[in-house]
Amino acid sequence: MSQPLETGQAAPDFTLPIDNGEAVSLSALKGQNVVLFFYPKDLTSGCTKESIAFSQLKGEFAAANTHIIGISADSVARHAKFREKNDLTVDLASDEERAVIQAYGVWVEKSMYGRKYMGIERATYLIDSEGRIARIWRKVRISGHVEQVLKAAQELNQ
Repeated sequence: MSQPLETGQAAPDFTLPIDNGEAVSLSALKGQNVVLFFYPKDLTSGCTKESIAFSQLKGEFAAANTHIIGISADSVARHAKFREKNDLTVDLASDEERAVIQAYGVWVEKSMYGRKYMGIERATYLIDSEGRIARIWRKVRISGHVEQVLKAAQELNQ
């Protein structure tokens, strides 16, 4: 188990496929802030609400020089269905090998109805234009979360 990431640290670089057939790489986005939001599963209610909220505020994030990437272990094909069904505009990166999910420490033991299992913890990382972790939100509650992340992104540019 690796050490948990902390603010001020360099964010682990990655290159992942996205649902439009291209790839997204953290190092290629240097010079911009980046929001990475890790979510458990496409086409589920909480993940849909969160992805729609980020999509709705994409323009405001762009005005704050911030690129948004949603990451889950779902396939590129499933991401494409998710995007189409919900008119999503943010990048959805597929981490089927869970390498990035593990590097960011969000592959954790979870519990539901007394049953323990491994899964993705809903978490968001705000990475500054130099590639350093500026803010971390763990165990995210969706209500009001995207607005908090936007405010933090806007503050990075002041």
